[in-house]
Amino acid sequence: MRTRRIADLEVSSIGLGGMPMSIEGRPDEQRSVATVHAALEAGVTLFDTADAYHMGSDVGHNETLIAGAIASYGGDTTDVVIATKGGHLRPGDGSWTLDGSPEYLKQAADASLKRLGVDAIGLYQFHRPDPKVPYAESIGAIRDLLDAGKIRYAGISNADPEQIRLSNDILGGRLASVQNQFSPAFRSSEPELELCAELGIAFLPWSPLGGITKAPELGSRFAAFGTVAKAHGVSPQQVTLAWMLAKAPVVIPIPGSSRPETIKDSTRAVDLVLSTEELALLDQA
Repeated sequence: MRTRRIADLEVSSIGLGGMPMSIEGRPDEQRSVATVHAALEAGVTLFDTADAYHMGSDVGHNETLIAGAIASYGGDTTDVVIATKGGHLRPGDGSWTLDGSPEYLKQAADASLKRLGVDAIGLYQFHRPDPKVPYAESIGAIRDLLDAGKIRYAGISNADPEQIRLSNDILGGRLASVQNQFSPAFRSSEPELELCAELGIAFLPWSPLGGITKAPELGSRFAAFGTVAKAHGVSPQQVTLAWMLAKAPVVIPIPGSSRPETIKDSTRAVDLVLSTEELALLDQA
């Protein structure tokens, strides 16, 4: 597995998004653990989760699942980084709410620390802006967590260019990553990707394959991706991830997966080389 960097941290070029293992339609735990182990076997060292990836009252289900699966793996996990997030909540009714208050973010980080069983969270990200709380106050809490040594690296998610610049300023140039939605169907985060490339900040596309239910339809929904995939004898999903990796050295896609077969297929994208003509075709698709 090839690597890329989050600040001075070296991680796999493809990460694993854990969300599908813990929300509605989640698989049984045995299959989820097998998926994490398959990712580790393929060389994945970046695992993305959040305290809000759960159903009902089992807050932090995905954090606990990911941490436990990594702990039970028989191989070396020294270089593994678990990235989690706080500030987005799921009440028992399954809806999504926000709390970006400094008090809540610090409490959430402490709870994530315990669930992950670590002394410091590898990468902690402010999950989503809360319109009720000044953005600078939320990022100030992330800075405090960084200064206190409770998190090793700080990131933000669902941010626009102004928020990226502001966060980097508040963090004293220590903003390590930005996690925004980006896929063939959702390309409005191109400005954020370009800014991250300019500033040397890792850009982590979430839902890069368009979501767990739509990923199988990539080749039919976007014909160019299917055509290029057929030419190389690979899946449209591999083509999609290779296309993203080619956009900038800071891009680290984190496809969600709940089956060993799909994460293994995704990791093969790091070895897929697309021509300039193919990349232009996909850009226009």
